[in-house]
Amino acid sequence: MLPAATLIEARSLQKIYPGVTAVDDLSFSVRIGQCFGLLGPNGAGKTTTLEMLEGIRPPTSGQVLFRGKALDADFRQSIGIQFQATSLQDFQSVEESLNMFASLYQRTADRDELIRLCNLSDILKRDTSKLSGGQRQRLLLAIALVNDPELIFMDEPTTGLDPQARRNFWSLIETVRARGKTLILTTHYMEEAQRLCDEIIIVDQGHIVARGNPNDLVREHFPAAIVRLPAAAWPETETLPNYAERRDTLIELYTDQVQPTLEYLERVGAGLNALRIDTPTLEDLFLKLTGHSLRS
Repeated sequence: MLPAATLIEARSLQKIYPGVTAVDDLSFSVRIGQCFGLLGPNGAGKTTTLEMLEGIRPPTSGQVLFRGKALDADFRQSIGIQFQATSLQDFQSVEESLNMFASLYQRTADRDELIRLCNLSDILKRDTSKLSGGQRQRLLLAIALVNDPELIFMDEPTTGLDPQARRNFWSLIETVRARGKTLILTTHYMEEAQRLCDEIIIVDQGHIVARGNPNDLVREHFPAAIVRLPAAAWPETETLPNYAERRDTLIELYTDQVQPTLEYLERVGAGLNALRIDTPTLEDLFLKLTGHSLRS
């Protein structure tokens, strides 16, 4: 099977503000039908990158290509954007809001199908100011889909949702993607990126520090398990082995063989009461590559 064609491409993107290079020579491409994740700590340049991809902010140098061409008026008709924060019209129902946004486009999605997809039928007459967090996000997704776009940008779409609402929204995103849409996603939730994204880039200080499939990247950088115990549980007279690291208040031992590691810890007299064994995750990779938590 031939690989899917490129839908949107960033070529040597750079964005310079007075005294700050926010984005420095970023190049990557997103294939048709892909869910592509853009991750990075606050201030890394990911929001600026997203805005350049959306055509909202011009790059200082470099270019964005959509289907091999520079961004134009047709591009605006071909994309949908779910912003991190969107102000909806006051004193307007969900149905009226959908109708208003649909009127802005030359092409629109089937209204009834969109309502079913985003589970809006029970709240169509409700004022948009009376929506719960999950209901509001479903409406904002419907607005992003109202023109039946090829490409959908989603900027931290589940921020502020409770765990159940977040997982419900993930299922909705997967349904949208199954319909052949291409998604570019930013998120502060590593589990979200690992579940939804085929490919990610991690950006730090304006540069790409990792790129690939989330699970492949984790396997590339880590062994099978991480054994964690409080730093206070480590014997003061014992030197850390070369496969261990001290991280804040924890000692982390990276290993493919858990049982021999546990036997070693017992032999050197480490305290095992608070020990835990974890499978490495995208969060661990992010910390390793950037030195930051995702929200720092």
